[in-house]
Amino acid sequence: MQLLTLGVNHHTAPLAIREQVAFGPEKLTLALRELTQGQHASEAAILSTCNRTELYVNTPSPEDVTQWLADFHQIERRELAPYLYALPREKAAQHAFRVAAGLDSMVLGETQILGQMKQAVATAEEAGTMGLLLHKLFQRTFSVAKEVRTATDIGAASVSMAAASVRLAERIFPSVAEQNVLFIGAGEMIELCMTHFAAQHPKRILVANRTAERARPLAERFNAGVIALNDLPEHLAHYDIIITSTASPLPILGKGMVESALKLRRHKPFFMVDLAVPRDVEEEVGQMDDVFLYTVDDLGSVVRDGQDQRQGQVAQAEAIIETSVQDFVHWMDTRELVPMIRGLRDHGERHRRHEIEHAKKLLRGGATPEEVIEQLAHALTNKLLHAPTHALHHIPDEERDALTKLISRIYDLPKEL
Repeated sequence: MQLLTLGVNHHTAPLAIREQVAFGPEKLTLALRELTQGQHASEAAILSTCNRTELYVNTPSPEDVTQWLADFHQIERRELAPYLYALPREKAAQHAFRVAAGLDSMVLGETQILGQMKQAVATAEEAGTMGLLLHKLFQRTFSVAKEVRTATDIGAASVSMAAASVRLAERIFPSVAEQNVLFIGAGEMIELCMTHFAAQHPKRILVANRTAERARPLAERFNAGVIALNDLPEHLAHYDIIITSTASPLPILGKGMVESALKLRRHKPFFMVDLAVPRDVEEEVGQMDDVFLYTVDDLGSVVRDGQDQRQGQVAQAEAIIETSVQDFVHWMDTRELVPMIRGLRDHGERHRRHEIEHAKKLLRGGATPEEVIEQLAHALTNKLLHAPTHALHHIPDEERDALTKLISRIYDLPKEL
């Protein structure tokens, strides 16, 4: 079993790199099957969020997985290499545990990542790319995350991306209650943002989604209107605050559309938060005079402001994770010994069957049960002890001490021998 975690995140790579290696939902199943049907990996799960893209794999060759990632996204490997981390065995397990517990997030202690990991596992299960190793890894990962949440206050008073968006908006506008708010998308992040902004009672809320009907239940919860993305150019100018988070591989708000809307607004400013990776808003939009555009990376300094009170819980959480890593590595090591244990048992079973057949022949030939039992025990003992005895007789001098100690331990021999 060769567990590996390979990826980039907000610690190692800028947004421009992260969006190049992001996996849209429509590509995940294809990617998982392609990764495992070749010689790259026997098991795979892919976690792709706005802050990270990570491959969890059982692979004999980390180099092959790295090359596959670059090829899949049509990126030169040398361009990607400076931002990648490749974590083997216990480091991979430790990383998974820390991610699920919210210790590796931009928002310390945030809980959304746990749901995203569970969705990544569910997608891998549906694609048929999960096996014994990854099942065990994620089973343990979710258990550790629950233990950290229960035993520490790591998630207390968490400042989420959604809350940070409201705080930034309050720096631009005197009152959010006097603004119109547009949400683009209908996923979990948009739902979180709508919850926070709705609490400020804005004048009007509108949801734009590729499929308007899919967004309608969410909109009804917040008494919001609904439009299809195709209708966005007609409505954009009427909204002051735009929050977007979709899985679109291409930008939704381009420079031309925003310029047209600004003219209609007579250059009244836009406040935009782009929480999507790849980005929903063209980078050039942020350079316009009347647009305040923030990406997920821009929100980092805001969300870190409220984290000091949770730092004291990190050491306790790390201790829980370290113990869990040791347990998981022990399980992996044990599983690696299974073929040898099976071989030993098969070896003993062959001798047992052979001697039983020989004993039956002796009984049919008239030998007494006592004679047969004595001969069977003697023969079986000799055969099972032949290999270690032969090894002791022929061991090189430099290996003798280590072998004798090992055999003494295996057979639990008296220490005075």
